[in-house]
Amino acid sequence: MRKVIGLQRLAAAVVVFLAVAQPAAAAAGAAAAPAPSPGESRTAGRFGIQLLEAPVNRRDDPRAYRHIVDHLPPGSVIRRQVGVANKSSEPLSVEVYPGAAAIHDGQFVGKTGRAHDELTEWTTVDHSTLKLPPGATAPVTVTIRVPRNAVSGERYGAVWAQVASKGKGTIKTVHRVGVRVYLSIGPGGEPPSGFTIDKITPGRTDKGLPQIKAQIRNTGRRALDMSGSLTMNEVKGPLRAGPFAARMGTALAPGQTAPVIVVLDERLDNGPWKVRLSLTSGRIKKTATADVTFPTASLWGLAVIPDAYQEPLGLGAAAAVILTVLASAALGYRRIRKHRRT
Repeated sequence: MRKVIGLQRLAAAVVVFLAVAQPAAAAAGAAAAPAPSPGESRTAGRFGIQLLEAPVNRRDDPRAYRHIVDHLPPGSVIRRQVGVANKSSEPLSVEVYPGAAAIHDGQFVGKTGRAHDELTEWTTVDHSTLKLPPGATAPVTVTIRVPRNAVSGERYGAVWAQVASKGKGTIKTVHRVGVRVYLSIGPGGEPPSGFTIDKITPGRTDKGLPQIKAQIRNTGRRALDMSGSLTMNEVKGPLRAGPFAARMGTALAPGQTAPVIVVLDERLDNGPWKVRLSLTSGRIKKTATADVTFPTASLWGLAVIPDAYQEPLGLGAAAAVILTVLASAALGYRRIRKHRRT
C-alpha cells in the first residue's frame, strides 16, 4: 500500500475545499438542474467535502492536495480519506458515493445522478450514509481496487457528498459536492504531462473590461487543471499592472484544447502592452510573453503567437546543468595546469 500524508497536518499548504451545494437533480417528473463541477471552489455553505490524505510521492503536486490523483499498475489498491462536514445549524443526513465524470469543453463535469463506469465499479466507501449533527465532520475512507486485467489509460470520477431537501409536493431537490478523481492505469512509471500555450488573444468582455484569452493544448498523457496569473507592462512606457489571476476551472484531457481567460482592470488603456502569462498544472509550469493591443469594442482582437517560453528546470535537468558546469570547470582547470607546465 502506498504511503500517504495527512493533509490536516499540512494546513498551511492546503486550499480547504468546502463548497456550497447547488441543485444537482430532482425527483422523477421534474427537470434536473446541472450538477456543479467536482472540486469547484464555492463559498462556505450547508455542507462540504474535503480530501484529508495525499500520497507521499506527490508532496510537490498541488493537485494532490485537493483531488485524488494517482498512477497505478493493474492489480493495485489505494485508500484515501475524505472529510464530510455539516456547516448548517440542523442535523443532516448525507449520502456518500462514487460517480462517473468526464472532461469536455474545458470543464471537469460530473455525470447526472449515480452514473456508473469502470472507475465507479472499482471504488467503494466505508460509510455510504452519515448522520451529522450541526457543525460535525466525519471521515470516510475511499478504496479503489484496480483489476489485474484493467486496460491502460486515464479514468475520471468523483466522490460525492449528497443531501436531499424537501420541495413542494412530491418534488425533492438533491444537492451534492464532490472531490475529483484522476486515475491513470498502466505498467511502469507515470505517463508524462505537458501543455503548450498556442496563442494569446486580447479582447473585451460584454461590459468592456479588457481580457486575455490563451489557447492551451494538452500535449501530455494526463489530464490538466489549469491555474495561473498574468502581469503586463507598457511597450513604450513605464506603467506596469498585475498580477491578475486566471479564471479557475479549465480542465483538459490528453489531446484536448481549451481557453484560459484572464479578466483585467477596467482602467487599462488599449496599449500596446507586453503581457507575461504564467500557467501551472500540478508540477508543470510554463510562462509565455506576447505584445498585444486591446480592441475598443466588446470583441476579440487579433490572436498573437507567444514570443517565447520559459520553463523552470526540473531536478533532472538541473542536475544535468550542474554536471555540465562542473565538467567544463574541470576541463578548464586541467588546460590551465597544462599550459603552466609548458
